[in-house]
Amino acid sequence: MTMRSIIRGAALAGLALAAACGTKDAPGPLQPSGPTGRLRLVNVITDTTRGRINAILDGLPFGVNLTYTQSTPATLPAPSTAPYAAALAGQRPLVIKRTIDTTVVIGTYGVGVNANEDQTVYLFGGAGGSNIGIMVTGDVNPVPVAGQTRLRVVQLSPTAGAIDVFVTAPGADLAAATPVAANLAYQNASTYFTVPAGTYRIRAVPAGTAPANRAASVIIDLNNVALAGATGRTIVTADNNVGGAPLRAFLLTDR
Repeated sequence: MTMRSIIRGAALAGLALAAACGTKDAPGPLQPSGPTGRLRLVNVITDTTRGRINAILDGLPFGVNLTYTQSTPATLPAPSTAPYAAALAGQRPLVIKRTIDTTVVIGTYGVGVNANEDQTVYLFGGAGGSNIGIMVTGDVNPVPVAGQTRLRVVQLSPTAGAIDVFVTAPGADLAAATPVAANLAYQNASTYFTVPAGTYRIRAVPAGTAPANRAASVIIDLNNVALAGATGRTIVTADNNVGGAPLRAFLLTDR
């Protein structure tokens, strides 16, 4: 199938690419014929046999050869390279298949697309043959403030459980730090917060760890993270790609 036919089909079925609008929407000449929202899908499947996936939304390609921690629509060829892609509002069918054998359907889900909203669909689980779940977050992406980065934490590490998350200077003492997200449970998202542009260290400890014990209790540590001004990012905490430790964190570009 050519990219031209994919885009033409997308306009008919609802997964059409919106005209350029800052950095939130994938650029393109066609518009869906109705109210639209904007979607992103993130692969957090901890199963190597099912973890490399293709995503089909409304019967059309939404992600190809998506590996652990990758997101759509950025894995598709241009012009579908922005953080989000437009989709018709309403209940949309999402089908996930194995990239190596697209006759194998990993899961079929219904995704409620809200008009005029950004949303992220997370696929998670799968370790040890367990079920693959879906979590949808509403993403708030206002016009960024110069010199500030807007952040949120999404907790998708079942091994970690509830955590306290810190975003500090690289060498900061955790005993004196204040968590940006406290007691954040598995499959939950924090409220949004902002930090000045700069270089940071993202660390997590089990929820409620005493300040004096935090340094020795770090279970997630992502250091020297450069955060530019006038941007938005989501911090995702997760297991490793087959489940369990070592735990990790990665960032998604929201704006």
